[in-house]
Amino acid sequence: MSRIRLHPSGRTVECRDGETVLSALEQAGYALPNNCRAGACGECKVKVLSGQFDQGMVLDMALSQGERKDGYGLMCMAKPISDELVIEYGTADAQPKLFPPRENVLFIVTDRIRRTARIVELRLRPLGQPLRYWPGQYVMLGDAAAGAPPRCYSIANAPRPDGEIVLQVTRVDGGPTSGWIHDTLTVGSMVKLSGPYGTFIGDPSVDSPVLCMAAGSGLAPILALTDAALRRGYRPPVTLLFSACTRADVYELGLLSYWQAKYRNFKVKVTLTREEAAGHLKGRIPAILPGLFPDLSGHAVFTAGSPAFVEACVAAARALGARDDRIHSEGYVSQHIPETLPADRLMSVG
Repeated sequence: MSRIRLHPSGRTVECRDGETVLSALEQAGYALPNNCRAGACGECKVKVLSGQFDQGMVLDMALSQGERKDGYGLMCMAKPISDELVIEYGTADAQPKLFPPRENVLFIVTDRIRRTARIVELRLRPLGQPLRYWPGQYVMLGDAAAGAPPRCYSIANAPRPDGEIVLQVTRVDGGPTSGWIHDTLTVGSMVKLSGPYGTFIGDPSVDSPVLCMAAGSGLAPILALTDAALRRGYRPPVTLLFSACTRADVYELGLLSYWQAKYRNFKVKVTLTREEAAGHLKGRIPAILPGLFPDLSGHAVFTAGSPAFVEACVAAARALGARDDRIHSEGYVSQHIPETLPADRLMSVG
């Protein structure tokens, strides 16, 4: 048994003999960017400050000889062989470091899917190096020359080896950017993304039941967060409450049903606010929440949607005992706002 010490927080994680650093961190609830888990992509590259480890077989394009001499390693393959391994990880409170944003990164629209009458999904592939991001963050998309000022859209998928980014965009009446996306962008179009931005990533060290609440395209960052957590083996219960006006406004039900069948700890409940339907709840989430979760004092809570929806859900969660330091929220606003509004207030704009 070895001990992994995180710098600069000083927190420690136990690592079993023969276990990789990445696996030990994930088992302890610490998120680390990764894609291939085979020493081929370089996403999990971390600087080792002291101690010894067996790097295993990795590709030079993922970890160069110069990087090895400077003390870097790929944690998906690295196995400690000393009693203690000290690695750089996050901040003084063990929060993951955010990736520096990049501007005007070229992507190609490889697919577009109409999820509902007002929500279209874009699947984008990078022409160069993928954007590195944490699940829950967002990017900016637009084309000023086409009369579509850049707007912020949450990424709807966890990071992938091919760098694909999925965006789910709600049409806003009179919104120039959402109109451009819905009416002009086609498969094969080239677009520019800037990002990532935002801190809707939660605390990766928390190991408690999770409640997610989303409405409309506020589902996007929740999908990314949930996908990443389930794929890394998050074990506590995860419940998603998704609010929609009617059955026609419900989307991604196939993916959510798949997750529910595959992961025993994941449950999804859909509630409709304007009609009743078999298999669905009825009513707004803040109103039905006490009947579903009488005590949220032990839960981590994530909520995303319009500001009014988020505000109501946060208030309801607090009334049921949720702690402020475990409530994470992301609100999006209409496009009809001053261009000078700070970027962190533009989340998931339609």
